[in-house]
Amino acid sequence: LQHDYYTDIITFDYCEGDRLSGDLFISLDTIRTNAEQFGASYNDELHRVIIHGILHLCGINDKGPGEREIMEAAENKALAIRQS
Repeated sequence: LQHDYYTDIITFDYCEGDRLSGDLFISLDTIRTNAEQFGASYNDELHRVIIHGILHLCGINDKGPGEREIMEAAENKALAIRQS
């Protein structure tokens, strides 16, 4: 990933056409640390990270200008659906 810090998820995208396919590798230790740091429950942080990976498979990125805000909005929308 060309950075020197831990990541909570790595997404490998194998999507072809309209078929969603990929692998999500999740660091549960990093999820736990991030949940504590952000004042979130472990389950809420895990759900956010899973959604984050799925959104990557749907073509949403978070590294370019303005992309992080788009990703966060999509995460929040998906989390709101989960909670209703």
